[in-house]
Amino acid sequence: MPGRDDASGAPEPNPNADDAAKIPPEDTAPPGSPDASGPDAPAETGATAAGAAATPRRRGRLRTRIGVGVALVLVVSLIVMLTVPASRDALRFLWCGVTGGVCPSTELPPIAEDEETDWRMRVGPEEGAVWGNYVSLGDSYSSGDGAGDYAPETAVAGGCWRSANAYAHLIEEEFDFAGALAFYACSSHKGSAMLSELGTPESQIERVTEHTSLVTLGIGGNDLGFIPVLRTCIVRMPLLESSVCTAQEEDIAERMEKFEETLSTVVGEIRSRAPDARILVLGYPRLFPEEPPGMYYTLTVKDQLWLNGIAERFNTRIRDVVYRADGGIYGTREAGSVEYVNTFSAFSGHEVSAEDAWLNGIVLGQFGEGLKVDRATFHPTAQGQRSIAERVRLQIMEGPERVLYVSRETLARVDESLLRTELGGPLDPVHRPSEEPSEDPSESVVDEAGGS
Repeated sequence: MPGRDDASGAPEPNPNADDAAKIPPEDTAPPGSPDASGPDAPAETGATAAGAAATPRRRGRLRTRIGVGVALVLVVSLIVMLTVPASRDALRFLWCGVTGGVCPSTELPPIAEDEETDWRMRVGPEEGAVWGNYVSLGDSYSSGDGAGDYAPETAVAGGCWRSANAYAHLIEEEFDFAGALAFYACSSHKGSAMLSELGTPESQIERVTEHTSLVTLGIGGNDLGFIPVLRTCIVRMPLLESSVCTAQEEDIAERMEKFEETLSTVVGEIRSRAPDARILVLGYPRLFPEEPPGMYYTLTVKDQLWLNGIAERFNTRIRDVVYRADGGIYGTREAGSVEYVNTFSAFSGHEVSAEDAWLNGIVLGQFGEGLKVDRATFHPTAQGQRSIAERVRLQIMEGPERVLYVSRETLARVDESLLRTELGGPLDPVHRPSEEPSEDPSESVVDEAGGS
């Protein structure tokens, strides 16, 4: 190799030097190779070295851009191929060609039926409630006990006390149902009884049939034992013993928890009979003011707040059951719905202690009998039923916070004759499917069947 002094000497003048710098010889070894440091290798200028270094970077960026562009084209092609049925076969071959044979080994699956049609029909909230019969189920808060104007055959000891002022009748008058009202709510009824009576003529649930479009359900107060709880709070000895009322807390909590399972089963039984229906489950109203002004007979302010809290917690459990049931319907793409109707503040400003109360209060007995908590105590008056009806009406109009569906087959099959035949269910002792339909439309409202 040449010495250090020779390598640093001035090169021999070359008349073609400028041209050589611009166009390097084809057989010149790349910089950094062993041959490039030999005695015949030309020296690089600063500009030449910078240009050589920039060239690979430009080429790298260009390759990156090309790669990204190709990837985007492939992704878009795949999406189109999977989502546009008409172009699937053609695009599948294009995909295979572009990717060099990377394609499915089998044919793409056939178009699913629900890609062309849906067995359900989307309906508006009101339409989803009125296409069939309306069945009203529940306890005394739904039967109208306390609201007066009772059907005579139900206004007896142990009877259902069905009132013409009950919210179910108001809802029937408000909306144009294709069918009619079947009114079976019954005073003193429990959710547990709804289940134990299945398959019998006394069953409320058996009144629900396939072409029921709306069910209102108000149940649970008697499972919780709310009236006995109130009676314990009010009729207590000594009268001002403060712990008697709240000492029931543990038993109430256990009954609440048990009722969740009962309500879930009740809703499931109704759904199995009317899978396209909107099922509206009502909570219970607050009985005492949000801020009680003072004692109500023997109930202290603390007692009243505690009783309000019990009602609120019970409503929360009812609402949770409803939300879980409706979530299952929506998640599995079924028809119908289960919805919660919040009535907690329905009597706001008109609670039992108000001058213009929408609840029946404590009845004073004859001299020496003291305070009397009877069947209608703490039950809505006719005005209270109107307030509850307004909450139900709003829920029907607004619907759940999601879209509603009804089976296309159900809507195609339903007609006035079918609805009249189904009204009351197959076990109705008053209106049996085998009977000839009445010519009088007013007789299509079934509210005379007995119950427990």
